[in-house]
Amino acid sequence: MLSAPLFDQEKSSDATSYKTSPSIHHGALDAGPIVMTTRTEDGRFATTEGTLHVSKPFRSRSTKKLRAMITFEPRKTHFDTTNEASGTNEFRGFFTLFWMSLFLFTVQTYISSVEANGYALSFAFATMFSRHAVTLALSDLLLVSTTILCVPFAKAISKGWISYYWTGAILQHVFQTCVLLITVTWTFHRQWPWVQSGFLTLHSFVMIMKMYSYVSVNGYLQWISRRSIDVLAELDGATTRVGGLEQALRDATSKRAQAQAASRSAETPVTDATSTPMEMCTPDAEGVSIKSYTDVKTATALRQRLAAVSKNTESERGAVNGSERGGDKVEVACVLSYHPDELVAGLAKEFLDLDSELVSTGPEQVRWPDNITYRNFAVYQLIPTLVYELEYPRTDRIRPTYIFEKTVAFMGSFALLYTVAECFIIPLTPTPDQSFFRSLLDLALPFMIAFLLLFYIIFECICNAFAELSYFADRLFYEDWWNSTSWEEFSRKWNKPVHSFLLRHVYASTRASYGLSRTTAMFVTFFLSAMAHELVMAIVTKKIRMYLFLMQLIQIPLILVCRAPVIQRNKLMGNVVFWLGLYAGFPLLCVAYVAY
Repeated sequence: MLSAPLFDQEKSSDATSYKTSPSIHHGALDAGPIVMTTRTEDGRFATTEGTLHVSKPFRSRSTKKLRAMITFEPRKTHFDTTNEASGTNEFRGFFTLFWMSLFLFTVQTYISSVEANGYALSFAFATMFSRHAVTLALSDLLLVSTTILCVPFAKAISKGWISYYWTGAILQHVFQTCVLLITVTWTFHRQWPWVQSGFLTLHSFVMIMKMYSYVSVNGYLQWISRRSIDVLAELDGATTRVGGLEQALRDATSKRAQAQAASRSAETPVTDATSTPMEMCTPDAEGVSIKSYTDVKTATALRQRLAAVSKNTESERGAVNGSERGGDKVEVACVLSYHPDELVAGLAKEFLDLDSELVSTGPEQVRWPDNITYRNFAVYQLIPTLVYELEYPRTDRIRPTYIFEKTVAFMGSFALLYTVAECFIIPLTPTPDQSFFRSLLDLALPFMIAFLLLFYIIFECICNAFAELSYFADRLFYEDWWNSTSWEEFSRKWNKPVHSFLLRHVYASTRASYGLSRTTAMFVTFFLSAMAHELVMAIVTKKIRMYLFLMQLIQIPLILVCRAPVIQRNKLMGNVVFWLGLYAGFPLLCVAYVAY
């Protein structure tokens, strides 16, 4: 099941409380406690251990796309045995009790089956979902292999051969539509059982979302790169208007020196004229780190660099700047950002804003388009996320014991899931002549147990294992959805990878590109998610009934109703209603699609 976006994330205030996990330094996790942070106007997070700098949405007046606030930081899942916070939770014993009770229940089921039938399991279900295993594996391998075409396509965009807005975007959507159509057609042609059909369809959705995020982010950065070149050309013209580049640099350096002299405290070390020039970094009002150079030789070098940059501006318009060239431009803009003329200073700060989008905020400082490589894409494919970034928080090593732990947990959980499915779901598959309410009652508990086990297998075992293999440190694949008091809260907490994708690439994108209101963007996001859900159900059941589609759209008015203060104040009632809906939802869908 896909996820709806977190719509309340865009609500801004001067002091919004956030929780952040311990920081990471070159991939090494810090085992410190969780600290509360307060977000300030400039996009920083003031914490008890210092200030946390995160990638913020670019909000310049010329920005074409508004990127949603999706941040990656070192975090762990709630049920991870290495999570220090969960290890001290008062209810951790209930987690142990759950698994022990489920194990005893499974053993009792096996014994009863042996006494009644002579065997513990018939393995009829295993025979069904293992059918055509080789063909399914080859089909899935071909599906994953086609995603590699994103790399040469992104390279063509970075070199200016294809303009992403809008030629590249159209080509991207056509290709992804073809991938989906071919996958759906292939599953129907093979007449696979519902397990094989559902797996390949869901995996095709995952690959399509990964491809979309990879290409769209690189296409967005192409536009940012071109815009930064235009702003640099405007900056060159503005410096000519105020007396030339040399005079502009002198004025900017003089103003910065005056500001430094006025604000320098007694404890600040003072350097003499013969000492090494001091490079200072100061954040401006936009949250951009600005460097100041007060040495005459440095200023002369900057003038020469800007002159060389200006001569090559037109030739660079169709391609990305190299890392060294980009560094020269940033140094020049850092100086001019303190110019007394508002136009010159504004253009310099805008260029710094744009350039900051082209560089990652992590320790590697990856600059676009240096990220467009086959190796980078292969690592991105392994990382359990659907949102592409230039750089992710990383761990420093792979722990074999951790991989072994998640593998054993996967195998044990899958054995429990298989037992529940074969003994308590398949034998009770509803038929039209059975009582509707009796079918709901018989299937409610088995479906709930199956859902919990499937959730644990995917988000705790598989995602954590792939995160460990890819050195991925941000492992918040879910939040405490079991405490949800509304369907809105559940939809944004139980499946964080899909939620982040919908938030950035659907909800925020439609608002920024088409100027949609919050309510309209919410409807568009839910509509797209509902259509994807219904497509999966149509492929699995070979029926078009639109039951799941309608049930998802009904959530929109329910979400608006649940925002009423009277309902929000009663957390217990909200949680009870949530669990009742979840208990009834799974068997209701099963009865509706199978029997009718």
